[in-house]
Amino acid sequence: MQSKNVTTGYSSHTYCQKKTGPCGTFDESSDKETALNAHVLYRDFLRVEDYNQALPYWRTAYKLAPAADGKRNTHFADGIKFYEQFLAAASGEAQKQAFIDTIFMMYDHIEECYGEVGYVSGRKAFDLFYKYKDRASEDEIYRLFKRSFDIDGKDANLFILNPFTDLLVRSYFDKKIDIVEAQKYEAMVRNRLELGLKSGENKDQWQIINEYVPSRLEAFEGVKGFFGCDYYKIKYWEVYLADSTNCEVIGEVYGRLRWGTCDTASMELVALVQAGRRHCITETAPSESSLAYQALREGNYEEAISRFQEAANSTDDREKKANYLLLMSKIYYRDLKNFPLSRKFALEAADQRPNWGEPYLVIGRLYASSGPLCGPGRGWDSQIVVWPAIDKWNYAKRIDPTAAAEANKWINTYEKYMPSKEDVFQRNLQEGQSFRIGCWIQESTTIRSAKD
Repeated sequence: MQSKNVTTGYSSHTYCQKKTGPCGTFDESSDKETALNAHVLYRDFLRVEDYNQALPYWRTAYKLAPAADGKRNTHFADGIKFYEQFLAAASGEAQKQAFIDTIFMMYDHIEECYGEVGYVSGRKAFDLFYKYKDRASEDEIYRLFKRSFDIDGKDANLFILNPFTDLLVRSYFDKKIDIVEAQKYEAMVRNRLELGLKSGENKDQWQIINEYVPSRLEAFEGVKGFFGCDYYKIKYWEVYLADSTNCEVIGEVYGRLRWGTCDTASMELVALVQAGRRHCITETAPSESSLAYQALREGNYEEAISRFQEAANSTDDREKKANYLLLMSKIYYRDLKNFPLSRKFALEAADQRPNWGEPYLVIGRLYASSGPLCGPGRGWDSQIVVWPAIDKWNYAKRIDPTAAAEANKWINTYEKYMPSKEDVFQRNLQEGQSFRIGCWIQESTTIRSAKD
């Protein structure tokens, strides 16, 4: 079975079933020769994207032999393309809905005539997710994607991975599915991605998926017990080996492995403890926060949050309070993957210590990391989050000269990821205009384009 295009989802599957009625073939047609000739002619016109010339011949071929040769879904798949063209040119709402109804009827015929239940479920869900959002709820779309994955398993169509991953994560955090279901499909998605990358086929499409899926699934790292020790070892041990004398890295990797319930007697954790003793000076934490720092070192992130909150509430020293609140923000960002709460505590930290740039450096990183959360990982929706990120970095260096070096580093890194001038122009927008960012960010910013 061939994979589908990740952008359009269309394919040229080969089938062997032959049925009568709406699934009638050339051999069952009342005028086989006319049907075949019409088929050849419309396909020739389609190859050069001449839809006007192709349409009457397609209508003839479809009327006389809806299922073509009974082995391929060509007439139905091409019919969907025609009706998408009609839909784009339609003006009235009733006409638009009629065209959409016909598109979904074509999908139903593909399933009826060729039995491709997994493919059709995935195609319907894909179109509902990206094109016809008002036609179905997110829960209904999620169930269609899930049905597609359940049926096709390790052969699941590649075009469903990105949208299904997004809905899987959102469904869990919106408490619509339990952890068992989330873990099951997270593993299935990751396995399908691994097989696709190894296959050597559709390399560009699999690369797009690989840029999105793992980063979107990282949200589950904030759920205690979702991933086991092996996950954290595979992902973070290499981070330590690449920078094995960096105290921040040593502490972060140790905490991640402990969060993943790795045994303190394991080779990796023993090595991290030894590295910490060799390269890091352990400072005595203030008494009101010593247990919080201890919990943080041990990867007990939820306990650390609670204890830092207690420490912040119990001190009248505004600088200490600001530091505790910012530590909470960083834990929510780096470890628990809760961006809204991270921003909340960063802003509280900034309120306690005026003209402090670091909280805004953190918020900028939150925004810049939101591409997979607010969009498909590439393209407009994922790129525009860079605008408010750069706003925050510019603000950080404006109020705090000590933050300038890091702010400039992040600005120089992310400026090239802003939308292109062509993307801005195609949306009838202009640089310098105000623009409201949605998603969880909900801030107004200024339109800019990436430097050439």
